[in-house]
Order: sequence, then structure tokens, then C-alpha cells
Amino acid sequence: MTAASESAQAFHGIDIGGSKIELVAFVVEAGALVERHRRRVATPRDDYAAFQQAISDLVAEADAAVGQRAAVGLGLPGIIDSATGRQLSSNVPALNGREVARTLQERLARPTVIGNDCQCFALSEAQGGAADGLPSMFGAILGTGAAGGFCVEGRLITGYNRLAGEWGHWSLPASLLRQHDLPLLDCPCGLRGCLERYVSGSGLSNLHRHFSGDGSEAIAIVARAAAGDALAQKALDVHIDLLAQGFATLVMGMDPHAIVLGGGLSKLPHLYEQLPAAMGRHLFNGVRVPPILPPRFGDAGGARGAALLARQRSESPSAS
Repeated sequence: MTAASESAQAFHGIDIGGSKIELVAFVVEAGALVERHRRRVATPRDDYAAFQQAISDLVAEADAAVGQRAAVGLGLPGIIDSATGRQLSSNVPALNGREVARTLQERLARPTVIGNDCQCFALSEAQGGAADGLPSMFGAILGTGAAGGFCVEGRLITGYNRLAGEWGHWSLPASLLRQHDLPLLDCPCGLRGCLERYVSGSGLSNLHRHFSGDGSEAIAIVARAAAGDALAQKALDVHIDLLAQGFATLVMGMDPHAIVLGGGLSKLPHLYEQLPAAMGRHLFNGVRVPPILPPRFGDAGGARGAALLARQRSESPSAS
């Protein structure tokens, strides 16, 4: 145990994915999180007892690394039923229907907080990331799905149902579906016409399939468009317009000082080049489009954001 670990408060952030669990242990130095330990293991996808044991082992190892019993933050896909505390829609089958936060808090015998992985991404980019120092920001994930998180003064706002940032399940206007001759798609969430089905990475593939019959991956669609493929270019043009409408609605509702993109599509340069003008066409005169920024931490920010969430909860237990 070092002198630094004896005096510095520590937080463990755990990023839970369908294939791996990554824990990063941080200590607070000069107000910032500084990494002290990192470990990754395979996710026990179908065995809840094995999942709990894996978390316990990771946390015990991290405690030893920082010399104290640290609070734990976990980030994972899906949502938590606000009435029962049970996990829903997780990509780890063993977690579905489980009260993950309660059972892990009891097992670990310490403060344990769970956040959506997209909310953890936003918090990481709000504190020390691409939107560091801004009064507000929205972190928008564009990967297999579309979701995000909203931060004000560097603090995550989760809301009454802990759903703040679920912009991917806003409905596309019927007028845009008609304008682009698009089908009304069902969404696994139970709604229809959700933005996620059209603007996420898989949504872009859906658009290309609709226009060409080929559901290629996003990178392939961009490459085909650059090579002169008219149908690939049409899919990209429609995608930009639909995404711009969704972000314009986000601006009207939350007015963030920046939008930071995450997920696989955040690596596509044309989004940063074309979105500001495209969003402007969906906003009335006098409304400025906020900066659209690439992430600083990206996928690596999941565990960091979870640790920041644990720190936020420790400072303000009733924070929403």
C-alpha cells in the first residue's frame, strides 16, 4: 500500500459487455480520476452466480491495488425497471430480470451504482473528455443501437425513470417517412418508427437494404458511395437527414452546448462535416447548431464513466 493510496479516495468503474467485463480502479488526485489498476475477464453470459463471482473477484483484486474498499460503479446495456429495480434488455442473458444493483451491493458490502453504458459514456466525455468544462452536453451513441446521456455542469442527469438520453426511441415524423418513402419499422422496445431503427449503425444498414436490397455494414456503404454507387449515396443522404432531424429535436428539447458522438458511426468523418448544415434545415431561424464533436475516450470511457457515476452518487446520494 502506498502513501497515495492511503490518502486518495478510490472508485472502481466496471464496464460490462456481452463478451468481456473490464474493471478500472481510479484514485482521485487534484480532483481528477487517475487510473491505478485495470483488469479484463470474459463475461459469464448465462450464469448469474458465476457473474457475481467474477465481479467479486475483480473488486477484491482492485481493492488490494488501491489499498482500500472503494465504491463501485457499473455500466451495462439495457434499462432498469424503475418500479422493481430489475434489469431489462441486457445483452447478458443472466442479468435479465435480476435486481443486479441490489444483489451486487449486498455481495460487495459497499455503495454500488448501476448506469446505462451510454450514460456512462456521456459522463466520461463530460468530465475530462471532449465536452470537458462545458455547461451542458449530450453524448449520443450511434452503434448497434442509438442512445445517450445528458450531463449538466459535468453531472449526469438520469431522470425519474433513469431514462434521460434515450433519444433513439423517439419516433420519426410521419412526414419524413413519406418524404423518403420509408417503411414504418417495428422496434424491439415495443414501439414503432423509433429513430434507432433508421439512424444507428444497423439503421444505416436497414436504409441501404431498403434502397438496394443489400444490408451492408456502414463502412462498406461509405466506401461504395465514395466509389460512385448512387444507391449507397442515397442511403447516406437519407441517413444524414433523419439523424439531423433527431439531433435538431434534441437541440430544441435540451439545448446542449455540444453533442459528442460515440459508437461505431462516430468514426465516420462525413457526419461531422455534414450534420451541422443538415440540422440547421430542421431548426427555425436564430437557433444555432451546437458543436458536433468526436469522443476523446470513446469505447475506453465506459469503465471511467462508471467510476465517475459512483463518485457522483457518493457526493450527492439523491442526485438524479
